[in-house]
Amino acid sequence: MSFGDQPAYLRVAGDLRQKIADGSLPPHTRLPSQARIREEYGVSDTVALEARKVLMAEGLVEGRSGSGTYVREQPVPRRLVRKGYRTIGGSTPFRQEQGDDQVRGTWESNSEQDKADEPIAQRLRIEPGDRVMRTRYLFRTEGEPTMLSTSWEPLALTGRTPVMLPEEGPLAGRGVAERMAAIDLIVDNVVEQVGARPGLAEEAMALGGVPGHAVLVIARTFFAGRQPVETADVVVLAAGYRIAYHLPVK
Repeated sequence: MSFGDQPAYLRVAGDLRQKIADGSLPPHTRLPSQARIREEYGVSDTVALEARKVLMAEGLVEGRSGSGTYVREQPVPRRLVRKGYRTIGGSTPFRQEQGDDQVRGTWESNSEQDKADEPIAQRLRIEPGDRVMRTRYLFRTEGEPTMLSTSWEPLALTGRTPVMLPEEGPLAGRGVAERMAAIDLIVDNVVEQVGARPGLAEEAMALGGVPGHAVLVIARTFFAGRQPVETADVVVLAAGYRIAYHLPVK
């Protein structure tokens, strides 16, 4: 299908999208009503409704109960810098990932024992049903929620050790590499896979987004040699972040 063969509702949505992008319809402006769109573009009510649905699905507009549909203010994307990990000392892992020494990051966490499901078992190279320590994080930047993370560590490695709970004990919050070194597991490589998917309702609520809007997921696994010692899913709103990789050339 060529661009000229686009359905009418996509052509209308495209024109409205351009007006939002160039500032003709600035943030907090009320979107033209369905009747206005119908008259201005010479389309049916169905086409006008579908065009509005497209803009809403893209996160460009939002409905306000009893008031209408308004242009949403788009966040200025932050950089999520990926440039390797410092193993001992220095700033916290969260601070390292922000790529900005001025960022003030805090987090909340909750750890509990769980059984590894099939995907997590594959990532950790253990058997489904094996015990893991699952830790959920909500990260905040200057008080605003910005990132979610869920990590899993095999209790066959960390159980009954001082680092069994990532955020408790003598090395609480020090990061995977430093904690594992305390039990003679030397982390020497990290694998990351980046993907996108629609955000779950609970993720969107926690991050201040809208259910269904895209999120970026960094599936990260720390290895000591060939042994996975921790795997995690880091989730951010796609509209709010750009992932920047800084990789050395050897």
